[in-house]
Amino acid sequence: MSDPIVESLGSESGWQRFLKDRAAVWSACFLLSISAVCFLSPMIAPYPYMEQNLAHSAMAPSSAHWLGTDLLGRDVLSRLLQGGMISLFVGFIATAVALVVGICYGVLAAEVGGRAEDAMMRFVDIVSTLPLTLIVILCTVVFGQNMPMIFLAVGGVSWLTMARIIRNQTREMKASQFVQAAESLGQSRWGIFRRHYLPNLAGTIAVCATLTVPGVMLLEAFVSFLGLGVKAPMTSWGLMIKEGADIMEECPWLLISPSIVFALTLLSLNFLGDGLRDAFDPRSSRK
Repeated sequence: MSDPIVESLGSESGWQRFLKDRAAVWSACFLLSISAVCFLSPMIAPYPYMEQNLAHSAMAPSSAHWLGTDLLGRDVLSRLLQGGMISLFVGFIATAVALVVGICYGVLAAEVGGRAEDAMMRFVDIVSTLPLTLIVILCTVVFGQNMPMIFLAVGGVSWLTMARIIRNQTREMKASQFVQAAESLGQSRWGIFRRHYLPNLAGTIAVCATLTVPGVMLLEAFVSFLGLGVKAPMTSWGLMIKEGADIMEECPWLLISPSIVFALTLLSLNFLGDGLRDAFDPRSSRK
């Protein structure tokens, strides 16, 4: 039996609609470019990001230092690229953690059904009411300011919306004819998940991922802004914004460059998420 949702998600018309969305296409190009440049920063950065030269302390942008230097004489461009690698890495890894937890939790809740499903979703509702930023801050204070802890803490509070969406769509598919046909043929629950649930959820997962990454990066930036995120001499965009905000009147270039790049990255991720949603949403694909 054919699955109309899978067919619509895999059809060429979805990519055609996406390519017609200029904002989403340009956002994807920008994200690919900034990601490539940041992750290649150890090879292409003009200076080592930790190299200090007090003789060049707090220099304005020049031909030698395109974005200037900080108070310790470190090249801002090199630190911007290194900070981007850290921020993007935290965003991608923490989002992956959130996706795995959210997908597993949402599918399991829809599969068990009944009172167990209600209890699981009430738990999600209760956790959603808690100040998630405070939870991340407490985790970093109690367990230490290390990168794996930041990944787990930020990803561990970002899966709630994903769990709700996955649970609702799984419930709809559970009552559909193609899933009932698979059950009548004796297919295992794992087989149904792998062959029917996961392909149908692929578009939703892609959209949620692109919309989760900016939220995760913003949360990491806020934690780093408070001085509880990435440790020196490592840096991130949030930490650079904090350092620039402290002396913005004397050295405005320390705040302007990371703020602009960070804002453009968040906007691009949101435009990309909107474009993917409009192009690959199953209901819009059948219109």
